[in-house]
Amino acid sequence: MKNMDLQNNSNISAPSAEKSSQVSLLKQEYDNQQLLFQLQSVMVKRFLETQARQLSDAMMHNAPQIRFKLPDKVIIKNEKTGAKDTYHIPDDSREQMAGGFFDRFTRASARDALRQRLSELEQSSEEGIATATLLIKHALVTYMVYGMLPSGRTVTYASAPGEEIPSMPIIDEHEADSAITATSDAIVEESQQDIERGELLVPFVPYARQFYLPQWIALDDHDKLLVNSISEAESHISSMQKFLNVLHTAVSLAPYIVVDKEYQKKRYGMLGQLVNQGRAFARYQTGEIIRTIKKRANANDLNRGLSLSLPYFDDQDLKMSTHDFEIIPGGRIMFIPAFVVRASRLQQAMVAQDTRLNPSTRSHLLNELTMLEQAFESDP
Repeated sequence: MKNMDLQNNSNISAPSAEKSSQVSLLKQEYDNQQLLFQLQSVMVKRFLETQARQLSDAMMHNAPQIRFKLPDKVIIKNEKTGAKDTYHIPDDSREQMAGGFFDRFTRASARDALRQRLSELEQSSEEGIATATLLIKHALVTYMVYGMLPSGRTVTYASAPGEEIPSMPIIDEHEADSAITATSDAIVEESQQDIERGELLVPFVPYARQFYLPQWIALDDHDKLLVNSISEAESHISSMQKFLNVLHTAVSLAPYIVVDKEYQKKRYGMLGQLVNQGRAFARYQTGEIIRTIKKRANANDLNRGLSLSLPYFDDQDLKMSTHDFEIIPGGRIMFIPAFVVRASRLQQAMVAQDTRLNPSTRSHLLNELTMLEQAFESDP
């Protein structure tokens, strides 16, 4: 038994040590790129930042071709002597392009085309070109993390039982609850501790202010809409997905950016928020489906069959998906609630064994199927 325990411990610690080593290498590369960027002249830095903005805009709009320029010169520190050597980039090598007819034909994304072109330039035998490419890439991913995305609140999330991604906000009682804003942008609140100061204007409802970017919170902790429509809720979720997509794109271009503190803060804050809101939106839609079924059943409008596309949030792909199944086959069969209960239980058994879903997504979907079952279990 002791030998078995020792073996298990070694198996557990090995991946942790390997991960720690990978993080250390990424941190070293990140620091090296930061130092290399700081070596450059002010004019070169501004040039690189301009290129970064243009490249990020082209990627986000999925431009068929992306044109960019390498700086006219770069400074490289000689590792042996410590001297700073200046390399001039030939004019005919400065103009670069990513994408083209073949990429359009194969429907390759602008991001993939740019990543491939930058990778090719990094392998150049000309040290100046290779270094200039590293600088372009570093400026690009830095701009994507710091310049393209809004900064949010400092938040802490907890993981729900059986969950892999922390998505339940933890309230900080010492954090200020309010902000002085225009009345048109705020709601009025009065708390016991602030009575002496009078009314306070706060821009978002208390639940929303527990998240990284409160302006994109569409549902509260009871799965009720905080916005005016379902389409507005969908728009908020889409905004959160685009936010994370920018971060994922930055990592695909330069993996070392994951050790950047701003990257970590933004990813942590938005990932927990998206998972929370995605699941809440799926539960909200499930409730709407239940109400629609009951309404149509009372109108005898379900006697020709019934199939469902039950929405759920997949936290692996970070997107809304549907679980499709049949409750009543097509034909003249009178609807009874027991059919929904039976189908829900059958789907629960199938989903519980579906290894295509990770445990947390599976638990989330099972919860919705249970909601469906319980909504019709007591109906006659």
